[in-house]
Amino acid sequence: MNKYELALVVSAKLDDDARAAVVEKAKGYIVRYGGTITGIDEWGKKRLAYEIQHERDGFYYFIQFEAEPTAPAEIERHARIMDNVLRYLVLRNDNAVAAEEKTEEKED
Repeated sequence: MNKYELALVVSAKLDDDARAAVVEKAKGYIVRYGGTITGIDEWGKKRLAYEIQHERDGFYYFIQFEAEPTAPAEIERHARIMDNVLRYLVLRNDNAVAAEEKTEEKED
């Protein structure tokens, strides 16, 4: 299993319940494709660098998870068509892998 991070920028026009529903839906896709969620960072409302779909602000969420190598493509496929998601990106978290390897070396 590899470590990944899903970055979501959600529309700022939504109320709290609707934003939570969007994040829960994204988490559901991760679990559906065999991933396990290890952490969620909510950065809150931030100004976008440029206007996206006539919006200047967005709520940023970063969801860390572990999954098989085939899962990120499926998660991105669903995130692409999710309503109220302005931008998304799944990245492999190589820093977490490198940190674990260093820890294991020190223990030996």
